[in-house]
Amino acid sequence: MTEVLSAAHITKSYGERTIIRDINVHLNEQEIVCLLGVSGVGKTTLFHILSGLSQPDSGSVMLNGREITGQPGKISYMLQKDLLLPYKRIIDNVALPLTIRGMKKQKAREKAAAYFEQFGLSGTEFEYPAQLSGGMRQRAALLRTYLSSEGVALLDEPFSALDTITKSAIHDWYLDIMQKISLSTLFITHDIDEAIVLSDRIYILSGSPGQITDEIEIEEKRPRARDFSLTPAFLSYKKQIVSALGPGSFRIQEKDDGLEMK
Repeated sequence: MTEVLSAAHITKSYGERTIIRDINVHLNEQEIVCLLGVSGVGKTTLFHILSGLSQPDSGSVMLNGREITGQPGKISYMLQKDLLLPYKRIIDNVALPLTIRGMKKQKAREKAAAYFEQFGLSGTEFEYPAQLSGGMRQRAALLRTYLSSEGVALLDEPFSALDTITKSAIHDWYLDIMQKISLSTLFITHDIDEAIVLSDRIYILSGSPGQITDEIEIEEKRPRARDFSLTPAFLSYKKQIVSALGPGSFRIQEKDDGLEMK
C-alpha cells in the first residue's frame, strides 16, 4: 500500500510537561485510521502537529514523500464542531476553501455543487446552517474538508455531537462516501464502537506522556455487514481495545450500567 502521511518520533512539551513522546504513526492511501485514547492523553496535540498548526520539539511529518513539519495548510483538518458560518448559505460554506485559494465565486460554487448529490446534500445549496439537522451539517463540513484536501484529511471527533441513531446512520453514509471519493483519513474518537466500525487500523494512545501503546488491525474489509457490531469478531476487537487501554481508562455509567471512556 502507498503511504501518504507519516509522523516519526514526534515529541511535544508545554513548559516542563511532556504531552506526547516519540509518536510514530502512518496513513496509507484510502485508509481510515483511528487514534483512540482518553481525554488529555495528547490526541489533539498530535493533530495540531500533523496539520502544521504546532511545531514539535522533535520529529518530522511527511505528506506524499515531502516534509511538511510545521507547515499549516498542507492537510485539511475538520474539528469537532462543523464551524459552518451562520450567515453564509451552504453552497458558499462548502466552497469557502476554493474561494480562499483565489477561485472566483461562481466557479467555486459550480465545483462544490457537483458533489452535493454524492454527499446527500441535494436541495440544501441555498439554505443556511441553522436550517439543517446536525447530521446534514456534518455532511456539509466533511464536503468542505474534502474540497480543501489533497487526498488526506484529519477529523477530530467528527460525529461526537450526534445522537446515537443519527450517528449510526452517518457511519453507514461515511463509509460509503469514503469508498467513492478515495479520501485517506486519520480521525480521533473516544468511542470504541465507532473506532471498530469505521477503521482499518486503530492506534491506542495512552499514558502520561501519551505514547502509542498498541496498533490494532480490523481484518474485516470495508464495506462491512450492517450487523458487524453484533458479531463475535466485533466483541473480540472491543475486548482487545479495553485491555490495551487498561482499566483506569473507564468509569461506570449509572444510567446505562456500562463502561464509558474518561
